[in-house]
Amino acid sequence: MAAVLPAMAHAECAEVSQGDLSISAAWSRATIGTARPAVFYVTIQNNGSTEDRLIGIETPVAGMPMLHETVLSDGVASMPHADQISIAAGETVSLAPGSYHGMLMDLNEALTEGESFPMTLQFQNAGTLTIDTDVVSIREREAPCAPAP
Repeated sequence: MAAVLPAMAHAECAEVSQGDLSISAAWSRATIGTARPAVFYVTIQNNGSTEDRLIGIETPVAGMPMLHETVLSDGVASMPHADQISIAAGETVSLAPGSYHGMLMDLNEALTEGESFPMTLQFQNAGTLTIDTDVVSIREREAPCAPAP
């Protein structure tokens, strides 16, 4: 029975499109309270012939959502602020663990597994898009709707 549950979850991830961009697999891990920041991950596909840029994120669950990038230098990871994330024409960019991601600081509420929240992505060319973000287990390493290997 447990093998059936992940397959059912694959169908639940939201996908939205606007202009040349398709946004899918938005997810975040559950949090323990509001004292520590949460993360936001998503897949952005640019089906067009020109580059676009993710220039910001907004959500009602956090007072200070920001784009960050995980950078390894001499074996030490840091997470500097990213002003923008380029999505080249014909390419797909995933905000994922160990890469670009959204940091949701100053949480207004704890994120609870099984719930969802809206995330608005601001693009230089495509404008704004809002997608439902699934809150998954604190132990997850990928979106619940990630394709099977």
